[in-house]
Amino acid sequence: MISCGEPSGDLYAGALASEILKLEPDAILTGFGSDHLRAAGASLVGDFKGLSVTGLTEALPVIRRSWQTYRALVRAAEAARPDVFVPIDFPDFNFFPARALHKRGVPVVYYISPQLWAWRRGRLKTMKRVADRVLVIFPFEASLYEAAGVPVTFVGHPLLELTPPPVAREAFLRAHGLDLARPVVALLPGSRGNELRAILPDLVRTAGAIAARLPAAQFIIGRAPHLADDLLAPLSAWPAAASRPVVVEGQIDAVLASADVAVLASGTVTVQAALYGCPMVVVYRLGPITYTLGKPLVHVDTYAMVNLVAGTRVVPELIQDDFTPGAAAAEALKVLLDPAHAAKVKSDLAAVRSRLGTAGASRRAAEAVIETARCGQHQGKGKR
Repeated sequence: MISCGEPSGDLYAGALASEILKLEPDAILTGFGSDHLRAAGASLVGDFKGLSVTGLTEALPVIRRSWQTYRALVRAAEAARPDVFVPIDFPDFNFFPARALHKRGVPVVYYISPQLWAWRRGRLKTMKRVADRVLVIFPFEASLYEAAGVPVTFVGHPLLELTPPPVAREAFLRAHGLDLARPVVALLPGSRGNELRAILPDLVRTAGAIAARLPAAQFIIGRAPHLADDLLAPLSAWPAAASRPVVVEGQIDAVLASADVAVLASGTVTVQAALYGCPMVVVYRLGPITYTLGKPLVHVDTYAMVNLVAGTRVVPELIQDDFTPGAAAAEALKVLLDPAHAAKVKSDLAAVRSRLGTAGASRRAAEAVIETARCGQHQGKGKR
């Protein structure tokens, strides 16, 4: 049984499920996820579309449906006891079925560790209680779990094999009516509804500020799949000074491979950008109540995954009140107007990529899951 609750987790879940079935063709997969996990061959108890949000107050509207999904997962596990449960990130939901299934004797392999090193470190105690094994994708995470006495394995980052080869920039830009001789700015406001509502309006204003200094700039909006059209309403206020943006859905890799700079919402996409060597300006904004309540629980002074992996700030971060159109535009223009600065950023991103391990993370994770499942089969005899 596999459980994930957001697009990046679904991508990793699908890759994991595919590798499990390559190793164990007769395996039966079930769980909670979306298109990638379903396409890989899993029978889903529920789909997370509409459930994925960030923040405390932002989560209130989805609590009822989350609880219903949790109960459905537990009932499915009681009807047909899985040999292993694999929660993937999404801790505010996944800790609940992990705890419930662990109590029922189901081994738990937590894949894509929650960011316990960044905030709410008290959750490490919960992880120690519910997880038999943790599979981490960043090299610095392993020591945290080792120190806490939690069995941990660094498998590498799955994006190393899931990121497709760069598309031909020339062909991509021409296909979307963009001029090869003019700079290209990618604007990526996130994949969740609350992210777009908080971030996209100021990305639109950022485009205006960039165009005021660099009229030749062209803009691509990277739209995550399954987003409601009304979330893009801020584009109606697109500044007259900036060339009209091209909206591209579901081709984030191609967008990042073709852009000269990206202004993007903090998250997994920062790693994707690093893999393509795309300089970036990382932005983020939560609701004011969520930010005020959560800030005391944060234990890092940097948020972007690429900066955490690098161990230093290799790309700028503009979080909460620091995220203004003027500040974001200024950072993007440093890349666009200073070739030496752009080259330094690209060199730093190449170093980040080298720290993410080697390709094959999904296969290594699948081997660990199957190993634990076999142990679960032996331990579960007589319990069924």
